[in-house]
Amino acid sequence: MTDSTTDTPEVIPPYTTGWRLVAVILMVVVAVGAATGVGMYEMFNAQIVHLQTKLQNVPQTKYIAVLLDAKQAPGMLVTFDPQDSFLMLQRLTDIKEGPNDSLELWDNTNSAKPVSLGVLTPKLRTAQLPMTSKRLSQVTQLAISVENRGGAEPGAHPLVPYLYSGALILKAL
Repeated sequence: MTDSTTDTPEVIPPYTTGWRLVAVILMVVVAVGAATGVGMYEMFNAQIVHLQTKLQNVPQTKYIAVLLDAKQAPGMLVTFDPQDSFLMLQRLTDIKEGPNDSLELWDNTNSAKPVSLGVLTPKLRTAQLPMTSKRLSQVTQLAISVENRGGAEPGAHPLVPYLYSGALILKAL
């Protein structure tokens, strides 16, 4: 006896294989797109953190002054960075103190009663004086005098005329 039935493979209609292929391709595209999106999101976050850290390390000058001599020529650049809490004084000329002299910075807002802000370290091109934003918020005029070595006595007035003087300006950030 012969079996007339033969094993014939079941024919899949062509329209179903096409849709399956498209569905698989679309799933792969969505997976690649999702992975790319997550990767770009992570890189963007890493860049933001890096730039925020970099920005925190950049000096932020809050106050600035250019102190002028008697001929109105710039003699000293004064800047303040609140992150460091130091007043930076950069000499713009080659004037140096004598062996028995010191340069002293004064708050000359009330010229009748100037207040010493500190004595500059001798012979440094750029000096630093500890300072706070709160203290500087009250200051509008600065002056530098030549005093005896070590600066003026506490409560004493500066020796005039001032070597340099000028306005302290709150810088718009």
